[in-house]
Formats: sequence, structure tokens, C-alpha cells
Amino acid sequence: MIQTPPKLLSSGNPQIPKGDGNEPVQAYIAAMPGWKSDLGRRLDRIVETAFPAVRKAVKWNTPLYGKEDGWFFAMYCYKNHVQLTFMQGASLDPVPPVASKVAGTRYVKIREGDELDEAQIADWLRQAVRLPGVRL
Repeated sequence: MIQTPPKLLSSGNPQIPKGDGNEPVQAYIAAMPGWKSDLGRRLDRIVETAFPAVRKAVKWNTPLYGKEDGWFFAMYCYKNHVQLTFMQGASLDPVPPVASKVAGTRYVKIREGDELDEAQIADWLRQAVRLPGVRL
């Protein structure tokens, strides 16, 4: 049976059924268009290295990464960038660069050709794991 690729939302984000565990997150990553899929795989590996006990899910067409008390990280595709979401980003040092309307949340936007600072992302993730998770 031939599987049709997931539909992209108008934002450029893959439309993936919600689900708990690694499988729906990997389906999301595989459906990320173009260069974004490689970035998604790199980010997924960074999260797993920083916090091997990570809990994963896809909700609202967004892969979420968490622990027993809630979520600490997510990513989302837009047409021209991938947005990394640190749920308690305002408490990280240094604070991720992009502010959110959601109190405490901070973002990093990665565009094609940008250098991914894996060490900084990993450091933020290790810090985020030590903070309370966010319930969505």
C-alpha cells in the first residue's frame, strides 16, 4: 500500500495525528519538508542525549518533549524556519532570543543555512529538565 505524505498546514507545518511516544514524533520529523527534516533528526538526538528519559508526544501537530511533571521543549515548522520552544525559557541562562506572548516561554528560530549551536541547545535542554515541566 502506498502511503500519501502528510498534508502541510498553511504555516508549512506537517499535519500529524496526535499520539504518545517516539513513533508519532518520528513520523512528524519524517514529514518535515526539505532541510527541516534533517534539522528535526538532529534536534531529536540532542534532546535524547541531554535527557535520555525523555517522554515524547505529538499534540496539536507539534512534537513535545517532556518528563513526569510536564513538557519542557517543542518544535514547529514554519515556511521559512523551524521554531524551537522552551516552555520555561525565560528561566534559562542565557535566555533564548525570541520572546513569546506566553509567560515564561522563549523561542529560537532556525532558518535554512543557519549554523545550529548544538552545544547551546543541549545546555538549554539540560537546564530546562531541571525546571518544572509545563502542563498543556
